[in-house]
Amino acid sequence: MNHKNLSIVLVGLLAAVSSPALAQQPQSPAVTVPEALGSEGASSGPLTGTVTADAWNDLGIAIASFATNEDVPTAANASGTAALGHELARVVYNDLRNNGLFRPVGPDALPRPSFTQITNPAWPTWRGRSAEMLVQGYVRPNPDGRLTVGCYLYDVVLEDELIRDGWVVAPADWRRAAHRCADMVYSRLSGESPFFDSRIAYIAETGPKENRVKRLAIMDSDGANHRFITNGQSTALTPRYSPDYTRIAYLSYADGNPRIYIYDIDSGRQRLVAETGGPTFAPRWSPDGRYILYSMATAGNTDIYRVPAAGGTPLRLTTSPSIEVGGSYSPDGSQIVFESDQSGTQQCYIMNADGSNQRRISFFGGRCATPEWSPRGDQIAFTHIVGDFHIGVMDTNGRNMRTLTNGWQDEAPTWAPNGRIIQFFRTERNSGETSIWQVDLTGRNERRLNTPVGASDPAWGPVLP
Repeated sequence: MNHKNLSIVLVGLLAAVSSPALAQQPQSPAVTVPEALGSEGASSGPLTGTVTADAWNDLGIAIASFATNEDVPTAANASGTAALGHELARVVYNDLRNNGLFRPVGPDALPRPSFTQITNPAWPTWRGRSAEMLVQGYVRPNPDGRLTVGCYLYDVVLEDELIRDGWVVAPADWRRAAHRCADMVYSRLSGESPFFDSRIAYIAETGPKENRVKRLAIMDSDGANHRFITNGQSTALTPRYSPDYTRIAYLSYADGNPRIYIYDIDSGRQRLVAETGGPTFAPRWSPDGRYILYSMATAGNTDIYRVPAAGGTPLRLTTSPSIEVGGSYSPDGSQIVFESDQSGTQQCYIMNADGSNQRRISFFGGRCATPEWSPRGDQIAFTHIVGDFHIGVMDTNGRNMRTLTNGWQDEAPTWAPNGRIIQFFRTERNSGETSIWQVDLTGRNERRLNTPVGASDPAWGPVLP
């Protein structure tokens, strides 16, 4: 299901403990208009005085099964809303567990709160389990077939509600509500921007090493809701989501030569980006979605061009007698980072968006390839080639370079929407098998993302609208 068909609706939640009278008689979680957010007991700014960056890993977060007021089968889970509530909590748990900051305890190891306890937690129970923070929620079937999902974060030590939120979703989109809950908790405790409610495009690889079938595929940030976009008759490479999630730009060998196509997710149709005079590579969207950068090879020389995403005349941005590939815009669209061999080796450069003021930024030894600007604007991720291929990051002036991975062939970094985590693909030395991995900016929290087949060229999209 594409994002335009999502019927996820943000709603505010009115805490039943917000008035003294209701505090004496715990009530069911209620839904009201968004303006209720920020009312008494629901502060919305970053948490201060309780959690610091050094203490994140030690923070005891209990994530209990989401309760329900009526255990009935739904299109989301035929076993009923109680079973669905448990799965919702599992998704929240896995999101927070896998991001490298927290070490939560999930619903499989915790008692199940009742529906009325969602707004009136059993504090002694959670203190007895050394929980400092508590995530509780509920799922409620609606008469129209949709589901209302509520999410609450509590400070167990202070016995205080920190934040709450809620969403009305179609049954097929229940995982989005769970990701939104995890985003709410993550942002409230860390002060960072959310990123769980997002999607990834990548290249699915099957077949022997010498004859790989490479298809375009998409999935949620945690690997769920996977589907193939192309059939594999033509090799696909280097996908990139448009900023509004409606389209994917990617490289296809449909006619035997590399060409850039835009795939419309709603209609399933695709079109050629531009009728070019030579093979084209490495599509990248501008932050406003109006343009696509690409590289084109002509008479042995490769340069970077810009073309309107709706079609039109390409504009050549580089003109040196060398190979320029793979531009990536800064978040404000004013600059482009790219790779070039104009110095004699493959290095990273920055230029203004119109192609002016080109200057090299990588001077740390080895080669610099596939640079991508962080959505925060403060760093650039790239493939650091020093014999083996590693993922590195550097400041936008090329300073403070750090290597984050130590695989044999790790390449093609793509940033999480909040700029804290980088995904890349890893190729095994002997088998040639490829897989998607991610690592945080410390380089200490690295994990493999599950995909049904081999995977390469990941592209992390922005947070879903």
